[in-house]
Amino acid sequence: MIPKAMSLTITTPLRIVAESDRVTSFLAEDESGGFGVMPGHVDLLSVLKSCVVRWRDGDGWRYCALHGGVLTVTDGKAIRIACREGVLGTDLPTLDKEVGRLRDEEARQSTGARLSQARLHARAIRQIMRHLSGSQGVTVDAAVEEIFQ
Repeated sequence: MIPKAMSLTITTPLRIVAESDRVTSFLAEDESGGFGVMPGHVDLLSVLKSCVVRWRDGDGWRYCALHGGVLTVTDGKAIRIACREGVLGTDLPTLDKEVGRLRDEEARQSTGARLSQARLHARAIRQIMRHLSGSQGVTVDAAVEEIFQ
């Protein structure tokens, strides 16, 4: 007997992004292209590229932008996705704006981290040069301690 609905769980390493037990159709995309899953589908394992997955449940269509992932379909009843990052949305235009905002924030944080790393590296080089020149009379331990202050 073919079930009338499937369960769906989308997870990241840190949280459950979405759960539903009323999924009647599901769409995703892997390297071979777009595909759909309906209740009763054969078992499936697929590596998803960064894409927007869509599913219909009792409340209409739902969307989740994924940053890659692994999808499994089990017994035609359960869809499970493990991904690095997932962003939920109820409509595509709003989801597109939210993903753009998150990418911009991630880029700002990455730039800040690179700047901090470059400053730390420059301080370390200056301390090493001072130590090697012998003009400061600073021990290696003191130089390292000063770098990480």
